[in-house]
Amino acid sequence: MRVAAVDCGTNTIKLLVADLDADSGREQELVREMRMVRLGQGVDRTGRLSEAALERVFGAVDEYAEMVSRHDVEAIRFCATSAVRDAENAADFTAGVEERLGVRPEVVTGEEEARLSYAGATRTLQAGLEPPFLVLDIGGGSTELILGDDDGTVREAQSLDIGSVRLTERHLVTDPPTPEELAAATADVDAALDACRVDPDAAEAVIGVAGTVTTTAAAVLGLTAYDRTVLNHAVVGVSAVEGTVNRLLSMTVEERKALPFMHPGRADVIGAGALILQRVLSRTHVRSMLVSEADILDGIAWSLVGGVSGG
Repeated sequence: MRVAAVDCGTNTIKLLVADLDADSGREQELVREMRMVRLGQGVDRTGRLSEAALERVFGAVDEYAEMVSRHDVEAIRFCATSAVRDAENAADFTAGVEERLGVRPEVVTGEEEARLSYAGATRTLQAGLEPPFLVLDIGGGSTELILGDDDGTVREAQSLDIGSVRLTERHLVTDPPTPEELAAATADVDAALDACRVDPDAAEAVIGVAGTVTTTAAAVLGLTAYDRTVLNHAVVGVSAVEGTVNRLLSMTVEERKALPFMHPGRADVIGAGALILQRVLSRTHVRSMLVSEADILDGIAWSLVGGVSGG
């Protein structure tokens, strides 16, 4: 079955077009695209999606609609997450997407977002990892922690209102951030984790997904360019991640942009996202983290063919 999945988050909007075989579990990827649109810019402060942010998103959706039309897609699912959940003018977003793509976007709950992320991240895991797994999905507006088993069963999941864009706008306003700003951001993250019902220390393996994790891993590995094939299922040490996070937080935005693997649209918020990663890992007993390029986007796609429970 040929499907299209769209994941519209606080910072990025992603498209996957793929041929999926539900019986064999095989996937043939036809299109995988990402655009940095910063839909959630200012939402934490104003409670609204700005006109400029909506225009950026609609421009990307126009591009995606053209791509989808060229591939004879049989089913499409468009999921929007944290920024739209928090916005009082979400109806403007919904109407604009439906007009351009012909499908009504779903504003998924944090729990549904977590379940889809877990399904996407764990579908193609190789043998050798001991459950329970903690899937960690750090987005622009929220962070999902999902504890589950190797058969896809989710034991516990929670979506937290901490993310790279949200934390940057709240606290990390100086370039580079001051010690006082870092302390305030750290306290915010720790408070959210203290109240989280998912205990990171219960996990025997941590699987990190999405741009904050993959970009931080690229820094740990010293990549000379962003390479999905190298990053997918790469293993990085927790101590190496901590050192890399400290280095990223000490850099200016321009210094981060000069890193060969850094997307320019992520450079201003990667520090806050990396801080969240560091604080979660500090609560685990694992010594390494598995990086996955498969994430919620893949979970959305497989939900269209019954490959995700409840999808």
